[in-house]
Amino acid sequence: MKYIFIIIIGLFSGAFYAQDSAQDLLNKVVEKTSLVNDYSASVLIKPDVPMIKSLPVKAKIYFKKKDKFKVVSKSIAILPKQGFTDVNIFLSNPKNYMVVEAGTKMINNTNTRLLTVIANESSSEIILAKLYVHPVHHVILESEITTRSSGTVKVNYQYSTQLSYGLPSQIKFTVDVKEFKMPKSFSTNPHKSSTSKKKQRKTGTIVLTITNYIVNKGVSDSIFQK
Repeated sequence: MKYIFIIIIGLFSGAFYAQDSAQDLLNKVVEKTSLVNDYSASVLIKPDVPMIKSLPVKAKIYFKKKDKFKVVSKSIAILPKQGFTDVNIFLSNPKNYMVVEAGTKMINNTNTRLLTVIANESSSEIILAKLYVHPVHHVILESEITTRSSGTVKVNYQYSTQLSYGLPSQIKFTVDVKEFKMPKSFSTNPHKSSTSKKKQRKTGTIVLTITNYIVNKGVSDSIFQK
């Protein structure tokens, strides 16, 4: 009986510590987002970027597989692409990168798994991506995306009604002001004294609150041609 007891304990211990490999976990994240063929949604954009004057902006966003994405607004909208189509397209092809597990991190009472994704091609726009993945829901809760053209952008995600599709209800971007590219016509703060420069923040934030998702109901190609 003693030997049987030891064997049973050993089997349960092995099952407890078993978990997906880094690639398997990332595959599950990609599989969830791949369920989305198209969507439209309302978005409220609240930028807080040094040297930029902007009120909250309302907009509509449209997506259609595999890489069609458009923002429609009556005002100028600051919207980094790294949190939407770019990363998902990059991750959808495992030939683009290698992935390794690099630890864990507590985010909103969830012990997320950190996946470090490294581009295989030296010409890739995305060089490195650090993804903090929910181990059960298979969504990214936080990321750090390093690109050639825009430096490093940190992104935090929250989810609600569209969790099953991996579509967030809120996205918060933290951007490097020196690297982040603003629209040419955007209003900037004219007060540029040496004192203000010393106090100037090096990072800015852009918060998107996304509602009224319509998923997989069809989006016309004409929307992306306007």
